[in-house]
Amino acid sequence: MTENWPGTFEQEVLPHLDAAYNLARWLTRNNQDAEDVVQEAYLRAFRFFSSFRGGDARAWLLKIVRNTCYTWLHVNRPLQDAVVFDESLFTPDLRAPNPEEVALQNGSGALLRKALEKLPPNFREVLILRELEGMSYREIADITGVPAGTVMSSLWRARSRLRQVLTDLSNGDTAPSSPRIRAANA
Repeated sequence: MTENWPGTFEQEVLPHLDAAYNLARWLTRNNQDAEDVVQEAYLRAFRFFSSFRGGDARAWLLKIVRNTCYTWLHVNRPLQDAVVFDESLFTPDLRAPNPEEVALQNGSGALLRKALEKLPPNFREVLILRELEGMSYREIADITGVPAGTVMSSLWRARSRLRQVLTDLSNGDTAPSSPRIRAANA
């Protein structure tokens, strides 16, 4: 066995079960669905472990979890979160506090969880991978299949949108802050 050759499935993949569940939970927004997705993802990972050539097993697994989540969501929840993102509606508010400041001011992670759940899945995904899982831009790019520059811009937009949602929630607003979106939702 060479140094680059991966260890066993148990050594390489099982230690990342918590990260897999965390990503699946945030993408599906349901504990039971996340468990089902993780189980399916682990079955896929086990089935294709012979094609794993070493490297970052965590990133390899999370890519499988991500793909499994989106396949599961497409089959089980078609059209959910099917919102077209219009950047002109969500201009950055440079005066707004950052998400961490809002969460600390409120003294509760519940507000942050609620705000994260209000984000579109693509924004939630990059925030979870970067902020909760501590993954690098390169690792996120590998998992999501987009260039690292796109990951960085997506993170910027996700943080801006999270900041706005946190501000709205802390002010007691439940609707998006743009009047055009309110009108579209009415």
